[in-house]
Amino acid sequence: MSITSSMYTGAAGMSSHSDAMGVISDNIANVNTVGYRSQRANFADVLGGFIAGSAAGAGSRIGSVQTMFMQGSLLGTGNNLDLAIEGNGFFVVNGAVGGVDGSYYTRSGQFHTDADGYLVNPDGLRVQGYGLDSTGAVGNTPGDMMITQDTLPPTATANVTVKANLDADQAIDPTAFDINDPGGTSDYSTGITAYDSLGTPHQLTLFFKKLADAPTQQWEVHVAAAGTDVTPAATSEYTELGNGTLDFDTAGALSASSLSSVNVSWAGAAAATINLDFGTPTGSGGTGVDGITGYAESSGASAITQDGSGSGELSDYQVLADGTVEGRYTNGQTRPLGQLATAVFASEDGLARRGNALFGATIESRDPVLGRPGSDGHGALMAGSLEGSNVDLAHEFVTMIAVQRGFQGNSRTITTADDMLTEVVSLKR
Repeated sequence: MSITSSMYTGAAGMSSHSDAMGVISDNIANVNTVGYRSQRANFADVLGGFIAGSAAGAGSRIGSVQTMFMQGSLLGTGNNLDLAIEGNGFFVVNGAVGGVDGSYYTRSGQFHTDADGYLVNPDGLRVQGYGLDSTGAVGNTPGDMMITQDTLPPTATANVTVKANLDADQAIDPTAFDINDPGGTSDYSTGITAYDSLGTPHQLTLFFKKLADAPTQQWEVHVAAAGTDVTPAATSEYTELGNGTLDFDTAGALSASSLSSVNVSWAGAAAATINLDFGTPTGSGGTGVDGITGYAESSGASAITQDGSGSGELSDYQVLADGTVEGRYTNGQTRPLGQLATAVFASEDGLARRGNALFGATIESRDPVLGRPGSDGHGALMAGSLEGSNVDLAHEFVTMIAVQRGFQGNSRTITTADDMLTEVVSLKR
């Protein structure tokens, strides 16, 4: 290798270290870029001729710039549409980048809804997910994720569950139950709001009257609604929808129930059958204590639930760990609005940077595998957080010092080679 070649070798080293400094500068510039993945310049040697029969080096070059995909720190924001992925995977967004339409992949979860209700990133690219099918369940075909603002339709009450206690020490009143004087001819009553097919609320009242103590307790139950709520309308305050008996064993457990449902014709709405769950009687193989009991303590209801609701408007929503967007409505109901999709790749290193924290699939990365967060190797989502840049400033500054020294060393080889050439030229005076 000639002295002149040494100068070019040094120049090649300076060039490669200049490129490496550019990579470091890019990392430091993006230390606060959400979802940014740091880069690493990988040096490679260059061969140039032979010395004493062996291949001689001719400097260095940047063989590749490698993207580092380790997890960045999670930053809490409190915004329910700021999302971070804990583990593997990328959000999928669709739209045009640099005039090219397609799907792109990012770890930056800064999302919001646009004027049409679509979930988009700051550049307007639409986030991909699984929408609802015709039955209202989350489907299996990915597409543009939309937060629908539709009114939640009402649900007619079909099931009522009662958990209560009827006082075993209650004295027996021989007066028969009278629907025209239910309060005066019953021993205990409780109520619950039920809904018809239009979402109109109605008050159902359960009246209980003790019939016997021996050989075991027996109670009578009457289910009533307001007379004006049914068709044909009743002239009395209450109209009876059904009645039956509740039997208890000597331990106060429900042993038998003769009332399982009532039929009601709501005024102006569809007729309904309402199933009544007073617990699982021992005579049917149940415990007898998971619904109504007959213990020697004051009569009272601990829980009465029903499955109906009125119509509701979307008031809020949140994203769950599995990517489900759960809507919350003014009627107290919740339902899924869709589910976000994430993508994993056979080789993340094969992804190509597209700017704005976006990546594109390549032959080296293979096609994306779309799935649901938290399953099949896809990381779970954390709402109200963003994943910060994974740039380690301390590491970058140490690497910067090493690259700077390398640049200085290569510049010194050029000045040294120049001194040597000066000596050669001065041999002839």
